[in-house]
Amino acid sequence: MKWKAQYTLWLIGAIAAVVLLTWLVQSVKKTEVSIDVNEQINVTPEQIESIKAIGEWEFLAIADEELVDTVRKGIFSDDHLVRIYYGTVRLGINMHHVEPGWIKASGDSIEVTLPKIGLLDRDFIDEARTKSFHESGRWKPEDREALYKKAYQKMLRHCVTPENIRSAQQNGDAQFRHMMKTMGYEHIKIQWTK
Repeated sequence: MKWKAQYTLWLIGAIAAVVLLTWLVQSVKKTEVSIDVNEQINVTPEQIESIKAIGEWEFLAIADEELVDTVRKGIFSDDHLVRIYYGTVRLGINMHHVEPGWIKASGDSIEVTLPKIGLLDRDFIDEARTKSFHESGRWKPEDREALYKKAYQKMLRHCVTPENIRSAQQNGDAQFRHMMKTMGYEHIKIQWTK
C-alpha cells in the first residue's frame, strides 16, 4: 500500500507539472514583443537652454594690424608720432539675443532663426603689443588716446565688412547644421535676423 500512495503522489505531481508547463507555454505564446519607432524628434527645453547657454559663439576671428600716425606742426620742426596697433576682431552671435520661437522642430525638420552677426568683443586692440614705430617731440596721454581711437576705427572699417559678415554667417550656418544633424534632424533651415 505504501508504494500505491507514493505512486499516486508521484502521478498527481507529474500531472500538476504537465498542467503548469502547458499553462506556461500558452502564456508565452500569447505574450507579444513589439518595438515602436517614434520618427518624431522633439527639441526639449533643456536642449534649447543648453544651446542658449553657449552665450557668445565666435564664427570668424580677424587678426589685424594698423599703422597710425599723427603730425603736429611746429615753428622750427614738426613732431611725429607713428604707432602700430595689433588686434583681433571677433565676429559671431550672442545666443542670449535669440528671439522667442527661434527654434521650431517638426518631425525630422527644424527651423532655426539666429541673431545677426556682430562684434563680440569691443576691446579687440591688444595694447600690450602696441609699438611706437617713430616718435619725435613731446606727446600727451590725450594725443596717444586720440591715436588709439583712430586705430580702433580703422580696424573696425577694415574688419567688419559685408564680406567678413557673410563669411561668419557661412561658418555659423555650417556649425549649426552640423549640430542639428548630430541631434538627428534631416531637413534643416537656418535663417538670420536682419
